[in-house]
Amino acid sequence: MSSQNHIAIVGMAGRFPDATDLGTYFRNLKDGVECTRTFSDDELRAAGVSEQELAHPHYVRTGPVFPNIAGFDAGFFGFSARDAAIMDPQHRHFLEVSWEALEDAGYDPARFDGNIGVFGGSGHNAYMPYNLLSNPELVASVGFFLLRHTGNDKDFLTTRVSYCFDLRGPSLAVQTACSTSLVAIHLACQSLLSGECDMALAGGVTIELPHGRGYKYEEGEILSPDGHCRAFDHRSEGTFFSSGVGVVVLKRLEDAVAAGDHVRAVILGSAINNDGSNKVGYLAPSVDGQASAIVEALALAEVDARSISYVEAHGTGTPVGDQIEVAALTRAFRESTEETGFCGLGSVKTNIGHTDNAAGVASLIKVVCALEHGELPRTLHFDQPNPSIDFAKSPFRVQAELAPWPRLPASPRRAGVNSLGVGGTNAFVVLEEAPLSTPSGAGREVELLVTSARSAAAADRGLDRLGRHLADHPTLCLADAAHTLQTGRRAFAHRRAIVGRSAGEIGLAASTRDPSRVLVGLASEQPQKVVFMFPGGGAQYADMGRGLYEREPVYREEIDRCLALLRPRVGELRPLLFPSPSERDAASKQLERPSLSLPTLFATEYALAKLWTSWGSHRSP
Repeated sequence: MSSQNHIAIVGMAGRFPDATDLGTYFRNLKDGVECTRTFSDDELRAAGVSEQELAHPHYVRTGPVFPNIAGFDAGFFGFSARDAAIMDPQHRHFLEVSWEALEDAGYDPARFDGNIGVFGGSGHNAYMPYNLLSNPELVASVGFFLLRHTGNDKDFLTTRVSYCFDLRGPSLAVQTACSTSLVAIHLACQSLLSGECDMALAGGVTIELPHGRGYKYEEGEILSPDGHCRAFDHRSEGTFFSSGVGVVVLKRLEDAVAAGDHVRAVILGSAINNDGSNKVGYLAPSVDGQASAIVEALALAEVDARSISYVEAHGTGTPVGDQIEVAALTRAFRESTEETGFCGLGSVKTNIGHTDNAAGVASLIKVVCALEHGELPRTLHFDQPNPSIDFAKSPFRVQAELAPWPRLPASPRRAGVNSLGVGGTNAFVVLEEAPLSTPSGAGREVELLVTSARSAAAADRGLDRLGRHLADHPTLCLADAAHTLQTGRRAFAHRRAIVGRSAGEIGLAASTRDPSRVLVGLASEQPQKVVFMFPGGGAQYADMGRGLYEREPVYREEIDRCLALLRPRVGELRPLLFPSPSERDAASKQLERPSLSLPTLFATEYALAKLWTSWGSHRSP
């Protein structure tokens, strides 16, 4: 696969109903979990639902719950408790998930050699009118201007991330309603391809407020009468709205491969457009507009529609919306194939509901996880197809069951992600599974793994998580883990370091806090200078440095160079420095002579200094 004009997804993070991490998110999808719950009357009253609403015959008492909605690590980002309290929760969670996505990618933005852009959008800001403007004392003490600009208005979602992380690439707030986050991903790809940035964060967030309540069903609107989304089904009558946040980290594929990044999937092409006025009404979708965006994305990806084996649809479960979407997909696919029933079709909205501005990234993350696992989750509540959709004559079949995702004989797994926005902005992305990566080296016999945090308690929790992860993944390559922890994480003041030969050994040492393997420390506020100190005569011994000579190429090269330079003056020192077992005692005796001990000591010390220098120890942190 050529990497030209292709974008690598190198990191992802997200929080969705019943899932604070992507592992749980995808397990819920595979297990067919509908992430909603039924609220009691007391819970609904506590959420502000009136008695009149509760008594309404069409009040739906179900809905999704976003995990830890009020949670925010303000101190980590340098916010005071007051500043954090006046931030829209959408801004808080987008900020945290952006950092998590960078860590998943293995990058500390302060050490990245290039510009990093941010593209994203948020949903309606209900926090400001419900929680801030309703407090006259707060408004008077802070002022409306600062309340809006400190972290509430949609305009400041991405620029807040750029400011907190010191990112210098484009920082763009995107607002196209339900297609916002997929449009943000498309714009991030374009910025990377044009050279405006070298890495990009892209995604979206919606957090519904008030939270934890149902809704009143109105006939003819988009909301479902029973709190379920039945995409493409004969009983489909609407969707339900939900909360979520997702961010992906993107790089040009050729750059990601050259850097040895963990490529999770590849974006082959993407396109956006607008329906214009050629449709029933402003709120309605359009076959022509959607089909045009899909055709353009496939053309830019330079792939045949027949090679697409799955499409994650917008799939809102409305009778007309689903019908128009399948018609548009069919028209676009018919540009290159007349085959029927070869492509799976699904919608994550049947699991988590409609996450509005985060809907596109929720869909894309689902597909990336499916590509990685080689499994296609089922679309919930599908019994019989919507009679208005002629699936028999289309390229599509609803993915009604969890199933392995086979590869086609002539191509890797490929998928499409479709997203539509109220007002007509359409987006389509073509994805392909990641190329096979070159296995990393075996690493060292003993590896050093480091973690850090802003507080001692957080550092201990981080060490615990590391230990559990290693214990759960005993075959994990320790060299890879050590490299990522040392180069792909920000170094904070509270440090933990642990050494071991295997994942299981380190996991056990972390859980037991074995003092012989776990080092605890607090870094100085001022950068410390590094000084190389060389011992004098008397410290020498036969076989000194043999382990380093055998395992470290830099050390071996410098020892060989020193011995070659010393040979004309003092003879061959290698038999004294690295004697055979039978000659060790004799070599130790000869090394007592200053004329031999001092040169061997110098060679050892010099090679050791060069080795430490190659690891960067001479540079101030």
